Amino acid sequence: MQTKIRLTRVGAKKKPFYRIVVSSITSPRDGRSIEVVGHYDPKLGVGKASIKKERISYWVSKGAQPTEIVRQILKTAQAAT
Repeated sequence: MQTKIRLTRVGAKKKPFYRIVVSSITSPRDGRSIEVVGHYDPKLGVGKASIKKERISYWVSKGAQPTEIVRQILKTAQAAT
């Protein structure tokens, strides 16, 4: 199964909040996910994103590809710590 690490929107109207999830490439954006590996609130910024680094490195080792936005969030979050 091919997987991606991507964002899923869970916030209310005009108040976006995102989960960083691992899901199949065939599932829709807000559809079923395999695992939640973090949270991202654009109002607080990338520095305040909570990320499970061990789980993300596990999924990347299994072949999961992060989307471009998730890649930027991960890069900025690593630089902040």
